Amino acid sequence: MSADTPANDPVVRAAELLKGHRASIDRLDAILVYTLGERFKHTQAVGVLKARHALPPSDPAREAAQISRLEDLAREADLDPEFAKKFLNFIIQEVIKHHERHQS
Repeated sequence: MSADTPANDPVVRAAELLKGHRASIDRLDAILVYTLGERFKHTQAVGVLKARHALPPSDPAREAAQISRLEDLAREADLDPEFAKKFLNFIIQEVIKHHERHQS
């Protein structure tokens, strides 16, 4: 802040708040990416196990239970359950593609 900019200037204060929110968003994005990376390590291991034991790449009962569970978690986190469901469905489709590659 320059000497001629008052500390209580609302525009300056808003810029500081914006910078703080963006820093938090950047940290959370990193957490999401690393968390998804860890999740996919486990789903890859599941895919290998399924392939070795001739199990189908998709498990509809497990997927439905996971979607229901995630919708409940979304409500608890004050997140739109439909968004959470779409997000998990996207992840599940990626996992199934990986599992199908192991089946080949």
